[in-house]
Amino acid sequence: MDKNLYDSNRITLGILAHVDAGKTTLAEALLYSCGIIKTPGRVDKGNAYLDTYELEKKRGITIFSKQAVFEYDGTVFTLLDTPGHADFASEAERTLSVLDYAVLVISGTDGVQSHTITLLHLLEEYKVPVIVFVNKMDIAQRSEKSLIDELGSRTGHAFANFSNPSEEDIASLSEALMDEYLSKGVLSDDILRKEIKSRRIIPVFFGSALKLTGVEQFLSGLSRLTYAENGDPEAPFSARVIKITHDADGTRLTHLKVLNGTLSVRDSINGEKADRIRIYSGVGFKTVETIWPGTIAAVCGFSSTYAGEMIGENTGSDIIPHLSPAMSYSLIFPEKTDIHKVYQELKALSEELPETGFEYIEETNEIKAGIMGSVQTEILKSMILERLGLDVSFGPGNIIYRETVTAVSEGVGHFEPLRHYAEAHIKIEPNERGRGIEIFSDVSTDELDLNFQRLIMTHLAERRHKGVLTGSELTDVKLTVVGGRSHPKHTEGGDFRQATYRAVRQGLMYNTSLLLEPYYDFMLEVPAAQLGRAMNDITRLEGTVKTHTLTTEKATIFGRAPVSTMHGYAFEVTAYTRGEGRLSLSPGGYDVCHNAEEVIAEKGYDPAADLRNTPDSVFCAHGSGFVVPWNEVYNYMHVPFKVKQISAQQTVIPAEEDTQLSAKAAELRDLASSDNSPKQNAPLPSSGLDDELAAIFNRTYGGGTSKASRDLFSPLPEVRHEALKEHVEIKPRDEVPEYLLVDGYNIIFAWDDLNEIAKTNLDGARHKLMDVLSNYKGFRDMTLILVFDAYKVKGGVEKIEEYHNIHVVYTKEAETADSYIEKTAGVLAKKGHVTVATSDSAEQVIIFGTGALRMSARELRTEIEIANKNIREILSEKAPTTRNALIDHLPKETAEKLENKRITQE
Repeated sequence: MDKNLYDSNRITLGILAHVDAGKTTLAEALLYSCGIIKTPGRVDKGNAYLDTYELEKKRGITIFSKQAVFEYDGTVFTLLDTPGHADFASEAERTLSVLDYAVLVISGTDGVQSHTITLLHLLEEYKVPVIVFVNKMDIAQRSEKSLIDELGSRTGHAFANFSNPSEEDIASLSEALMDEYLSKGVLSDDILRKEIKSRRIIPVFFGSALKLTGVEQFLSGLSRLTYAENGDPEAPFSARVIKITHDADGTRLTHLKVLNGTLSVRDSINGEKADRIRIYSGVGFKTVETIWPGTIAAVCGFSSTYAGEMIGENTGSDIIPHLSPAMSYSLIFPEKTDIHKVYQELKALSEELPETGFEYIEETNEIKAGIMGSVQTEILKSMILERLGLDVSFGPGNIIYRETVTAVSEGVGHFEPLRHYAEAHIKIEPNERGRGIEIFSDVSTDELDLNFQRLIMTHLAERRHKGVLTGSELTDVKLTVVGGRSHPKHTEGGDFRQATYRAVRQGLMYNTSLLLEPYYDFMLEVPAAQLGRAMNDITRLEGTVKTHTLTTEKATIFGRAPVSTMHGYAFEVTAYTRGEGRLSLSPGGYDVCHNAEEVIAEKGYDPAADLRNTPDSVFCAHGSGFVVPWNEVYNYMHVPFKVKQISAQQTVIPAEEDTQLSAKAAELRDLASSDNSPKQNAPLPSSGLDDELAAIFNRTYGGGTSKASRDLFSPLPEVRHEALKEHVEIKPRDEVPEYLLVDGYNIIFAWDDLNEIAKTNLDGARHKLMDVLSNYKGFRDMTLILVFDAYKVKGGVEKIEEYHNIHVVYTKEAETADSYIEKTAGVLAKKGHVTVATSDSAEQVIIFGTGALRMSARELRTEIEIANKNIREILSEKAPTTRNALIDHLPKETAEKLENKRITQE
């Protein structure tokens, strides 16, 4: 990048508005006035410089944010033009985190709209200074003063007229300005810049973008009243990702703003190399070698970035959007469409439209998407046709609910299959409405290494956690790491992920949850005579009125109501006002659900049965992992409680002395062994122990003489609350049933001999595998379940057959072997020890989460070969030396025939 350009005053300027306010027209006027374009484009004519997407030209609206670079009076502006339609408010919000200033465009004919208020609230959340341009003043019937007064009364901010300024009026808006004015008699640009930057005053300019009236004055004000605070080019590189797009050639582009440091072509960030760097302006771009702080660019080569992410030297957290879809719709595809394949292809599209949150529902074999409104539905339908060549339609919409908590709880997650170990303690507490999920750590590095603390925090942030009322996404909570434990030998990648997920779910089970639903902020305009009808309607629709104005002709009501009740109300307004009324809606965030009991009952969600989001933990005893239900985890945990005040629902809370005893008992276990495999004759740690602790150790570990009792992490019910004892039952190893689940086709295609058979005779390969496993089952005392995919069989139903001594399962239509095995493993793990044989890495990860052991296809083959060898040795030892051992195990008639044939040949 040109160093001279870096040295200049550079401002990132976003332009926002409610729909039809003339935002894109103003952007065209600014670019024309600065010589970037020769003729201002028109939205209605489809030739706007920044509306380059075909659908934007067709609909005459901005759908995707665009970038343009222009210079005025020594200041270089990077202009980000954002969508004005409420359906694309999420796209507009994604730009806010990188703005130095925002231009808010308001229509002089419409005044302040509900979406205008939403945008002002968002700009306040992101702490972005605002400059207002009131457009269409050539046809407006209202005065500048009335519009300024409306802005102030509706928003509570201090607005000042800078088109026809009165220094005395401006000075009255802040104490610093008044002091300056009284002492000097004038207001300097320096004090004005500071007050604008700190958001204590908001300048307002008036004009007509279409007729270029007031545009030059507005440009001059932008240059005079703004200043840049760009980062340090010598500092380590950091940047904020704005969005992800794909160009016409399919190249993935990461649009970002550099906050500190520099980025050059071929530099590596987080293990990914920047292949090319582009500076866009409209549809065109230029390639550069280096970008500096304050620059917005598109980088080719990054494959795992996402919108809102911080990359490089982390100087802040990822952005959690405030605006999100309120409705979820099922996508209906043409017949014979491979839904699994389509879902994978839609993931690339979801990078560009993260608010859609495409979700595959395995139980119904459908894909759902979050939609902000009818216009976005049309756009999404067009993009899927363009990208995937599929003509989709949409099923009925469903409200997207969310959940939060109202109390404080400490969730415990433990993950300890054999040779794995992690325990995480997460405090869950309410957060302010609209704050989303915030993550903290409050653990001493003496207790848990800083790297593991960061790992837990990463796992807390990497997924959308489900609530326990309806399975809806969790929001508005604070998650704090308050405890944890690793193992020097056995803690591996993924262990803390499992422990963290389980801790959150377990903590939610003990907390008091609250169901939230999406709300609209609305502006309702009706004839004055129908104000009473409108007020009654709002009450009926569970809405609230914030304020209203009344003239002799018109009543305007501003308020808030649930999305679920306001659906379709616009048609009612049109009907009862005979077309004279108008309802304007904009996303208003989430609040308490007005009919929570009804929704929860309808959903019928069972959190304990959700195996993908289990609250249970996995512990180790006698050399094998076993699942502990969520309500018994406190009886097994290895780290004592840290949260003193917890939810009233959490009735089983160790007393302070029990907590200390628990910690000491855990220390005993640490001294007993250096890993979590069973040990024999380990020395009894007695030095420095009081009699009570020594007695506990002897009761628990049997004085160090029993192999089973010397298990490093065997449970200690003696030091837990009596209330849980009756729920705890640990079966000895020889009493616990064993199960082996085998993914049939995965094994067939992994074993070379069976794979060869399958190429010509798949049925023959299946029966060969069934015979091999039946023989293996005869040697092992276990329940063996062989599962074959049948999900592509139209109308197929689940079928279970007995083949000699094993169970053979053929899954039903739309159910894969993976899902059947995952479901079955979760159920059987509560009864005994479960092993799953598969080489599917994705399935192995899922199975890992149920507490089952994993066995690859190669390991299964080895096990079977060892078993066959043992069988031969046993038969050889038992058989007389003069006879064939095999004949002794054949039917009598067959054995006699073979023996006669042998004698005849001799």
